Amino acid sequence: MALSRTRDAVRELEWFGDVQRDGYNPSYVEARDALADAAKAYDWSAVLLLLEREPALVNSWRVGGTSWYTPLHQAAHGGAPPEVVERLISLGAWRTLRNAKGQLAVDIAQEHGRRQLLPLLETSPARSVHARALERMQGHFHEVIRGRVAAIEGVLARLRLPDLGPLTELPSAKFWFSVPGMFGGFAFWLAADGERPMLVSENWCRVVDGSGERHEVTPEGARLIERGFV
Repeated sequence: MALSRTRDAVRELEWFGDVQRDGYNPSYVEARDALADAAKAYDWSAVLLLLEREPALVNSWRVGGTSWYTPLHQAAHGGAPPEVVERLISLGAWRTLRNAKGQLAVDIAQEHGRRQLLPLLETSPARSVHARALERMQGHFHEVIRGRVAAIEGVLARLRLPDLGPLTELPSAKFWFSVPGMFGGFAFWLAADGERPMLVSENWCRVVDGSGERHEVTPEGARLIERGFV
């Protein structure tokens, strides 16, 4: 049974953007704590058992934590057996997700001399977007988010804004980022890659008719293309 939370239902893939513990049901926080504890202790049997029950948590970190270490980051840090890393990846772990220091799992493995894991943690992107172009798109997307939620008191301090790296790792993916206090959030996906990459973002408040906004985001900037839906 999926854990009950105070957020909207996950739309395809979820970006875990709320870093504060007070917005979640205790059972949900407990599940994420248990996973984080097992991963930090390098208890891979417990990690995999917990993820078999709740695979949607494979890219989560401790709610309220400051390192943003997912199970894959911990596996790289602790030198988990290759079969554990392979299983995490098969469950959907993103090799392109960064921790709070901006490190990928492969960077952590390299730093700690886990050479046997490097081939598993290197990524072959499914979507081709130059790193600099992706960084610029991410900055413009974050500006859209900040502009939209700025009026919600205290919300920016509790958000981890989306990292677009995982979008390049997956051939087709749509993410949902629920924003506390907004009664809604942001859906976003790569509409184009290659030499002219473009991100599409839709956001809305479900309790306000016509609150929807759709933006096209490129390395050059963000453009509002539609509003008033939902």
